[in-house]
Amino acid sequence: MTWQVLVAGPLLAPDERISRAVVRTVPDSVTERLADLGNVPVALPVLVLAIAYAAWHGNRLGAAAAALAMALVPALIIPLKEWTARPGPLEPWAAGYYPSGHTATSAVAYVGAALLVAPYTRRAWPAAVALVLTGATAVGLVLRGWHWPLDVLASLFLCAPLLLAVRWFSRRSIRRSSG
Repeated sequence: MTWQVLVAGPLLAPDERISRAVVRTVPDSVTERLADLGNVPVALPVLVLAIAYAAWHGNRLGAAAAALAMALVPALIIPLKEWTARPGPLEPWAAGYYPSGHTATSAVAYVGAALLVAPYTRRAWPAAVALVLTGATAVGLVLRGWHWPLDVLASLFLCAPLLLAVRWFSRRSIRRSSG
């Protein structure tokens, strides 16, 4: 996707077409609230609470991996934003929209939190809530016109390895503490 953005490849035409078709089809007051779920002051406390909960229950490796994953989000996103300098859907004069930092923040915070608390609930609801919150953030950003669909999709792909690491360390820590 990054290559497509850099060379104005064939994925950009459908990306722009989709964006033009959906931007502002939902009232801004709704889409802004959805997009706000990816703000650091909203998403980070959720992850911090889950980190504290997991560490308290002995999942220190998982907690540390989740904290590191969140710390790596700006380290991954900011250089890509500067390198690609992609303009926004509603602000063609501005740059730095690819990939979406809000989407990355929400994915790592909410899915990371779900990965940390799920072993203690033995239920599927943490993952479902995390996916709904992350999806709502991504949809809100696109519908409001703050990001192109590829921006949010790229962020989700970038965060997948971080979240897989959180899952791996969390499971390893839980197995170690129960064994």
